Amino acid sequence: MLIQETQIEETPRPSRPDWLKIKIPAGEEFARLKNLMSEQRLHTVCEEARCPNMAECWNAGTATFMILGDVCTRSCGFCNVKTGRPVGLDLEEPYRVADAIRIMGVKHAVITSVNRDELADGGAEVFAETIRQTRIVNPNITIEVLIPDFQGVKWALDIVLHEKPDILNHNTETVPRLYRRVRPQAKYERSLLVIKWAKEAGMLTKSGLMLGLGETVDEVLQVMEDLRANGCDILTLGQYLQPTKEHLPVERFVHPDEFKILKLRGLEMGFKHVESGPLVRSSYHAAGQV
Repeated sequence: MLIQETQIEETPRPSRPDWLKIKIPAGEEFARLKNLMSEQRLHTVCEEARCPNMAECWNAGTATFMILGDVCTRSCGFCNVKTGRPVGLDLEEPYRVADAIRIMGVKHAVITSVNRDELADGGAEVFAETIRQTRIVNPNITIEVLIPDFQGVKWALDIVLHEKPDILNHNTETVPRLYRRVRPQAKYERSLLVIKWAKEAGMLTKSGLMLGLGETVDEVLQVMEDLRANGCDILTLGQYLQPTKEHLPVERFVHPDEFKILKLRGLEMGFKHVESGPLVRSSYHAAGQV
């Protein structure tokens, strides 16, 4: 029996609640890896985004690497990555990432990137080469790619799909009504198409949303339905947190009980796995989703 939407109550935005208090990352393994990253001049999204789960994931052998530089061609209202016109393309990057994964002892590597809309393939070949080199150096690793939409260019997506990552992740991020404000250079239908194409290619597919940007519960449920209809297997739902005063404000803090209810709804819809909670991020518990 499906849970009724009326059981999920929307509340006005309060000050940051207790359930969003974040513990300072700690642990011997975390300290070792952080020092290693600094020594090797390596970058992870975990650090760039100040992810609250960084220590937990690193200690569990999961890390998210950002390729294609650190300048994005898009200006999403939630993201703290620099926006501008990137200069050049580092073709040695795949080799360095593969070696970094070896040095860190990562068991499940998540590879993501900035958007590179100025490139014909959107950086797809660098993604593919990074997968190839990572597997050569780390034959027992599982690989998840969190990709941009490549502006809907299917042949670019096919370059990545050809390397058969263990999980193909592309986040829808929010509900269609909020795209112009949250993801002004993206298109909701295009993101669904990326998931559909990946599923048709036989991939284990994944997507995620941030909650608290002004969406309604019914809108979230509709996105979940749309994702399932297009072949999405794994779903992540987490709380949006404003990175700086220049970014979009938090409209409300979603209660943990609401995340639990949305998880149940997602499982009822047929998702194979739903990771849902205030501190959930795209790569949270990713190794257990393969």
